[in-house]
Amino acid sequence: MVVYLDVIWLLNFLVDSLLIWMTAIFLKRNIHLARILLGGLIGSLLIILSITPLATLANHPLSKIGISVIMILFAFGFKRLNYFISGLMTLYFSTFLMGGILIGIHYLLNFDIELQSAVLVNSIQGYGDPISWLFVMIGFPAAWHFSQRSTNRITVSNLVYDVLVDVDVVINDIEFSLKGLIDSGNNLYDPISKMPVMIVQASAVADQLPKEILLLASSKNDNLDAVGQIPPQWADMMRLIPATTLGQKNQLLCAFKADKMTLLENNTVKEVKKALIVFTDQELSGDQRFHCIIHPLMASDGIIQPAS
Repeated sequence: MVVYLDVIWLLNFLVDSLLIWMTAIFLKRNIHLARILLGGLIGSLLIILSITPLATLANHPLSKIGISVIMILFAFGFKRLNYFISGLMTLYFSTFLMGGILIGIHYLLNFDIELQSAVLVNSIQGYGDPISWLFVMIGFPAAWHFSQRSTNRITVSNLVYDVLVDVDVVINDIEFSLKGLIDSGNNLYDPISKMPVMIVQASAVADQLPKEILLLASSKNDNLDAVGQIPPQWADMMRLIPATTLGQKNQLLCAFKADKMTLLENNTVKEVKKALIVFTDQELSGDQRFHCIIHPLMASDGIIQPAS
């Protein structure tokens, strides 16, 4: 059997370069193309060593680990130990991830060795494993799309969960509990009292609110007509908040003063002394992770209470 060493070397060079590139994507590090190719070149040296008297040494696991260390050093440099270790571990993660994906695709397509013809087997002998070629052919176009989108989703998801808190509200003898998002972009406040405003998805507490408040929350209704139907006990606690938010510009939002509000974040209970609530019919979270948007001052100025 003829072995085309140059073709196998090229395959491994491309694969190692792809892994360096994916590592940079996962870590969100800017890396020059020359460094990617240099890292791939270093990794492919194992193929060259495999035909020399050092073949036994090249196939040793410690040698492979050493090559991966050198790949990371040349690709990303050494700034500090944590920086280097994260790069090395992410390289291994990328390797296992893509290897698992390709093996899964291989068996998903039901490749059966017993059914492969002799012609097909002979056509690939000397050129490397067809799974490896499949790795290269679909890896390059798919790496950016899959890795970038997936890591962005994970990052966004983690950021969202980091600012989600449990909110307990008492307003006009009505109590409800919601999951809330602390949003630094929420700058709504009463210009007179300077009280911050929390936005609540009305549908999440629709069974507890009077129908007049639900009508007021609807963007389809005229606020002036809806205000005239509000019960007196709610009208006494209402404030008009000028805002350019919730898809509206130069609008007056009807907010209501909460009797009591507490936030539970990381096993810490904070009591918010001054808070206004605006009910809206808009869906605040497409995946229903949260149903209210909390003003950041509510979280920062809340009085810490002992957690029960």
